[in-house]
Amino acid sequence: VQLQASGGGLVQAGGSLRLSCAASGRTFTSYNMGWFRQAPGKEREFVASISWSSWSGSSTYYADSVKGRFTMSRDNAKNTVYLQMNSLKPEDTAVYYCAAVTGRPITTSQSGYDYWGQGTQVTVSS
Repeated sequence: VQLQASGGGLVQAGGSLRLSCAASGRTFTSYNMGWFRQAPGKEREFVASISWSSWSGSSTYYADSVKGRFTMSRDNAKNTVYLQMNSLKPEDTAVYYCAAVTGRPITTSQSGYDYWGQGTQVTVSS
């Protein structure tokens, strides 16, 4: 599985950005996907994750720090997940990484993901 993240950039506080993560492979619907971020001098932390099942659709999970501001979604026809980030704050500044895992339950732990994208920089100015 190869992951390609994009959509980062520089935005003022209060603004919005949408990150995308395109995945390779024919069984995207079996991938549980996650977004993590790493700010300078800090450890990588969980942001959001999404699973999918044919009988219940998508299920999403968010870190408390982004709940109500960020929305993660997936387009299975395009093998892509998105992270819509609204009301951005300077403390959201980080490199954002998408991750994928197959065959295991969705998790908020980075050790639970097998595949990682290259990261995209998000900078929020005050």
